[in-house]
Amino acid sequence: MRSSALNMPPQIRSTTAGHAVAVDMGASHIRWVLADAEARVLEELRDSVRSDGGAEAVVGQIHTGIARLLARPRSGELLGVAIGVPGGVDPRSGKVLDANNVPGWREVDIGSELERKFHCPVYLDNDANMAALGEHWRGIAQGMDDFVFIALGTGIGSGIFLDGQLRRGHSGFAGELFRMNLEWKRWTDDFPDSGYLEMHVAGVGLAKQGQALQTGNNGAAGSARLDSRDAHFVFEALQRGDAAAGAIIHKSFAVLGVAVANLVCVLDPELVVFNGGLVRGAPELLLQTVKKVVARIHPRPPRIELSALGDRAQIWGALATVLEPRGAIRAGMPRLQKANE
Repeated sequence: MRSSALNMPPQIRSTTAGHAVAVDMGASHIRWVLADAEARVLEELRDSVRSDGGAEAVVGQIHTGIARLLARPRSGELLGVAIGVPGGVDPRSGKVLDANNVPGWREVDIGSELERKFHCPVYLDNDANMAALGEHWRGIAQGMDDFVFIALGTGIGSGIFLDGQLRRGHSGFAGELFRMNLEWKRWTDDFPDSGYLEMHVAGVGLAKQGQALQTGNNGAAGSARLDSRDAHFVFEALQRGDAAAGAIIHKSFAVLGVAVANLVCVLDPELVVFNGGLVRGAPELLLQTVKKVVARIHPRPPRIELSALGDRAQIWGALATVLEPRGAIRAGMPRLQKANE
C-alpha cells in the first residue's frame, strides 16, 4: 500500500492559502525556509549539520528546525514539506539511499517520520535535482526542456532535465557525477565514499590536494584545518598569486571540463548551469576553462552559465515541489499523509 502511494501523483491542493516548508540540507550546512502560498519567504533558519550523532541525530535536527518555523501561528494549512538531501533517493520507497558526504546515511527514511509528526505530505529528492527544479522554475533555465544543473561544493552532483522532465534513472542515482571516472587505467581503483571525479574537482578533493600548500605556507598553524572538506584556503592562495594553488585549480577545472564534455556527448543539452560554494571561489576562471575544454572536444557545445539563483536554487526547487501545480509531480517523491486527504 505504501509503495503504490509513492508512485501516485499527490493530490494538488488549492494554494490560495497556506504555507510550505523547504529544507536545504547540504553535507555541512542546513537551511529551513517557511514561505506562503505565493512563495514569499516568511522566515528562515540556518545551522551546521550535526552528523556526529549519525542519521538519527540529523533527522532530529531537521525536525527541530521545522518545528521552530511552525511554532508561531500561521494562516491556512501546512501544504507540505520538501527536502533536498546530498545523496540518491529511491524513487519507490522515498528512502535516502546513500549520502556519501554525511556519515551514517544509508537507507534512511526521513519522510515517514516527518509525515507522522507534521501531518502533511513530505517530498524528498536529491539536492541537485531540487536545485535543477528551482532553476527551471525561477532561474536561468526557465522555458528550457533540455539542460543540466551541476552542483559543485563539498561534493559534486547534477540534476538532468530532458524533454522537459527531471530524470532520476531507475534507482534514483542519475546525475551522481562523483563516481564518473575519466581514466580508464584506474577502473579497478577504489575511491571509498568519494568517487574519482569528486576527488579531483569537488571541495573534498581540492581540500586534500591543498593540504601540502597549507602545511608549507602556514606550518603548524595551518594543521588544524587539514581535515577540512572546505577548499576555501586553496582559492585564497590562488588570489594571493600562489602558483601551486593555481596549478591545482586549473587542473581541477580542466578535469571538470572533460566531464562536462562527456555529458554533452551523451545528453546534448541546450544549457549547462553551474552552482555551489566551490563555483564562487573563481567563477570566471571556471567558466573560461570549462568552455574552452568542452569546445575543444565537442563541435557544437551548449551554453555554459552560472546559476541565476545563487545559493537559493535548492530552496526555490523545494518550494516549487510543494506549491507549483506540476512541481510535485516532477519531483516524483510524494509521501501522502492519509489523515489529510
